[in-house]
Order: sequence, then structure tokens, then C-alpha cells
Amino acid sequence: MPDKFDIEFDSNTLVSATLYRATRERLGVTLILAHGAGSNQNSSFLVSFANNLAARGVDTVTFNFPYMERGKRVPDPPEKLEACYGAAIARVLTNSHLRSNKLAIGGKSLGGRIASHVAASDDQTAASIAALIFLGYPLHPPGKPQQQRVKHLPHIRVPMLFVQGSRDAFGTPKELEPIIKQLDAEATLYVVENGDHSLTVPKKWPVPQEKVFEAVQDRIADWLRKRLTTGTSGSA
Repeated sequence: MPDKFDIEFDSNTLVSATLYRATRERLGVTLILAHGAGSNQNSSFLVSFANNLAARGVDTVTFNFPYMERGKRVPDPPEKLEACYGAAIARVLTNSHLRSNKLAIGGKSLGGRIASHVAASDDQTAASIAALIFLGYPLHPPGKPQQQRVKHLPHIRVPMLFVQGSRDAFGTPKELEPIIKQLDAEATLYVVENGDHSLTVPKKWPVPQEKVFEAVQDRIADWLRKRLTTGTSGSA
């Protein structure tokens, strides 16, 4: 069963979090995954990914941002979201079960974007981050490709894995490719063919949705293993 715990965000705020312990040979990697703008850590998407990554040897942690903890639908200001993510990292780093693990962070859509800002900051928290995982990076608002959210990405110095649906309205792989190529840090793009922003494929797609997600989870676990446990680098 997952372990429930709280994260003290500030003196007046606690947010809930969940640790999904690796259920097979541990990779020695902790992955923190934050939720998207419209759903909390108990969304079927995040719970499924956390459970299945744990089954692949990755200790996985999810948590709620403050607005979701309060049951609100409108996200907190970016500064508050980033501070909450930083508090989650600090809490994970002091967990006795996870203390010796290397740390990767990321999330779905908004959660991944906030993780990227934390990793790009000059805060000492960024020094503890070894890799980033984006599940549908929100490159721009739908229909507004000119409003790209990329200025901070060149400041990230650790490997990044972008998992992007080929028909993502928030930014297609073709839009991401030229940006990724300009980054100094290693950045890998994994395309979910015919996937949308939530990596969901059409019902008539020849590959079942469950198999699509399993392929993504396999890729994440393999990528983390190669980057953080064997020292291998490259585009694989």
C-alpha cells in the first residue's frame, strides 16, 4: 500500500503526499511527479503512473499543490507553486527510505512546467535534482504558439525526458524539437503517436491505451536507469 504523509509548505499550510515504494529491485531513484492544472495527485493518470513506475523499481512520490489541497480549481501563482514543489523536494530528501536515492522530478503538464522552473533556479534545492521528466510539456497555451514557455529551459543543467503526444494542443513534438536541439543539457524526446496532451490515443487506435501507457512507463524507467544508475548518456 502507498504511504501517505504531509508536506509542510509554510507555517499555516500542509499538503498531502503519497510515496509509492518500488515493488521490485529498486533502481535507487526517487521520482517526484506533480499533477496537472485540473486534477490532483489522486487522478487516475497520476496514480496509474506512480504505481506502474514503482513496479519498475522507481520510488515515486506525488503531492498536491495548495490550491488543489483546498479544493480550488484555479492554480496558485507560479511563485507559490514553485515554493510548494521545493518543500516537497526538501521533505523527500529527509525521508529515511529515500535518502540514498538519486532524485528526479517532473509531472504532468503544469506539474512538469513548475518542476522545470525549480530546476532552472539558483536555489540550492536545484543542486539536488539529477533529472527531469515531462509528461506533456505545456509549451504554449492551445491556439497561442507564439506564447512559448521556454526562456528558463537553457538554465537547466541535468538530463530531461520530454514525453509528448503527436497531437498535443499545448505543443507538438515538431514544435519542441528545435527548442530541444538548442539546449546544452541532454534532452530526449519520446513521442506518443496520435497522443493528446494527456497522452491519450483515439479509441480506434490499433494500440490499446493501456499498452501506450506501459510503453511510456517502460521508457521512463529505462531512461532513468541509464542516466542515473549506469552513467550512460545519449539519445536512447
